[in-house]
Amino acid sequence: MQDRPAYINFIERRYFGSVAAGDIEAVMDCFAADAQVVIRHGDYPERRFSPHPERGQEPLSSFFEHLCGNYDCWFGNFTHTVDLDQNRAASRFTVRLTPKRDGLYSEFPMQQLMNSNFFEFDAERIRFMLINYANTGSTDSRKPTGYPGS
Repeated sequence: MQDRPAYINFIERRYFGSVAAGDIEAVMDCFAADAQVVIRHGDYPERRFSPHPERGQEPLSSFFEHLCGNYDCWFGNFTHTVDLDQNRAASRFTVRLTPKRDGLYSEFPMQQLMNSNFFEFDAERIRFMLINYANTGSTDSRKPTGYPGS
């Protein structure tokens, strides 16, 4: 990508906009074929995903199918740091997950998460993404965090 606005547009509109719209095909098109995604949440075991999973990885599409199938997602309050020379970006933002009426988490209230994602790009797609997130203000230990454990 040629400049900072292009990275921000990709992150906020193309990637997160597609997730918020529940457009799994468009979300998956944001990733390189050999992309790696790592999710870290507190003390839970690290989760690894890829469009074409190898040993120790899960299918990336299953994560987004679960997320978009069970929640209406909102992303906002972004702060970005972009490294043009290294094709990297870091984003800090708020996530609101509203359980869908017919979803697995319909009994739970809306969740608000604080996320930080670290992106490495290869041409016009995500090659690597690290997701760190935390539920803010939650005291319910049963409260789901967006993707069940394996």
